[in-house]
Amino acid sequence: MISAAALAFRDILTPPFRRVLLKSLALTIGTLLALWLMLGWLLASWVALPYAWLDSGFSVLAGIGLVIGAAFLVAPVTALLAGLFLDDIAEVVERVHYPHEPAGRALPLGRSLVVTLKFLGIVVLVNAIALPLVLFVGFGILVFLVANAYLLGREYFQLAALRFHDAPTASALRARHSGQIFAAGLVIAGFLAVPLLNLAGPLFATSFMVHMHKRIAGSERRPGEILAG
Repeated sequence: MISAAALAFRDILTPPFRRVLLKSLALTIGTLLALWLMLGWLLASWVALPYAWLDSGFSVLAGIGLVIGAAFLVAPVTALLAGLFLDDIAEVVERVHYPHEPAGRALPLGRSLVVTLKFLGIVVLVNAIALPLVLFVGFGILVFLVANAYLLGREYFQLAALRFHDAPTASALRARHSGQIFAAGLVIAGFLAVPLLNLAGPLFATSFMVHMHKRIAGSERRPGEILAG
C-alpha cells in the first residue's frame, strides 16, 4: 500500500497528469469559491442585527464558521469531481504503469453520474453528522477521519474496479479486501486533511486506487487466469 501511495503521489507531479491537474484545480477552487460566496451572501442577506457591535461580532464568527465549513466541503467537492476525472486519470495510470495489461473500460455516462451522485450524497450525509461531533465532542475529529476513510476507500476503489468488473464482482472484491481498502481510505482522508494539498485529492485518490485495484486483483489471479468480471 505504501508503494502504491508513493506511486500515486509521484503520478500527480508528472507531465501526463498536468492537464488533468489544472482542470481539477480550476474546478475545485471555482466550486469552493462559489459555495463560499453563496453562503456569505445568504448570511449577509438573511441576518440583520440591531446593533453595530453585535453585527461585527456576528461577522467575525460567521467568517470563522465559513472557514471551517470550507474545510469540510473539500470531501464532498472532491467526491463530485472524482466522477468527472476518473476515466482520464485511470487511463493515464494504466497506460504509464501497466502498458502490457488490458485497459479498463470507461463507465457509461449515465452509470457514472448515478455512482458519483450516490457517493456525493453519502459523503455529504456523513460529514453533516460528523461536523457537530468535531465542533462539540473531543473525539469528533477521529469520527470524522474514520468515517471519511471508510467512505473514500470504499467508493474510490469501487469506481476504479468498475472499469474492469461488473458491479457484483467489484463489490465482492472490495468486501474480501475491506481491511486494505479501509487503510487506503485513511491515507486518502489524511491527504485531504492537508490544506492546499487536498486540492489535488481527486487525482491522488483515483491514481492510488487504480494501483491498489491492480495489486488486489493481481493477488487473486492465478498464473494465466483473469479475474471474473
